[in-house]
Amino acid sequence: MGRPALTRDEVLETAAGLVKRHGPDALTMRGLAAELGTAVTSIYWHVGNRESLLDALVERTVADLGEIRPTGRTPALRVVSVARALRRQLRDHPHLVAMVHERGLTERMFLPAQQALVREVHAAGLRGARAAEVVRAVQFQVVGFVLVERNRERSPLQRPGEEDLWDALTAEDDPGLARALARPVDPERLFTTSVRALVDALLAP
Repeated sequence: MGRPALTRDEVLETAAGLVKRHGPDALTMRGLAAELGTAVTSIYWHVGNRESLLDALVERTVADLGEIRPTGRTPALRVVSVARALRRQLRDHPHLVAMVHERGLTERMFLPAQQALVREVHAAGLRGARAAEVVRAVQFQVVGFVLVERNRERSPLQRPGEEDLWDALTAEDDPGLARALARPVDPERLFTTSVRALVDALLAP
């Protein structure tokens, strides 16, 4: 039995997977065709040349970020949910996000998340410049946190590490703090704590 008819969505999904695993440079039309078990001409028929394929992947990434939907009972909780969803998207698709940036579409990529934040900030009663400041502060918090995370993940093994550096002396006689700082970071918990504190402060009357 022959292979089911290839679709454009299938081509883009497979191409996105290749980029996610190996980066944009690993995406070739021949390699994509091999991954799909089809001829290169079939790829061209569905998405055009490689540049057209990359443009389509960028558009797809922008659209995916537009799917963020706030959850929570209050505006503050919904803003935090948008921030967490945006962080997950940026972490899950670093190569695709880099492609968006290289094509000068970063601001467009962030627009849907910003619009979601605007709705919640308005619901909290803020308008104008104060509302804009909240939207940008949350966006910068997310992007900055992700950049620090990725930098820590890619850095060489640290010697001495945090577990070696923190003791009663460096922690100013606070052994509980020393033990906590010597343990590995829980990025999800730290992000949620920091963004909640930021949002609560920004949305305070």
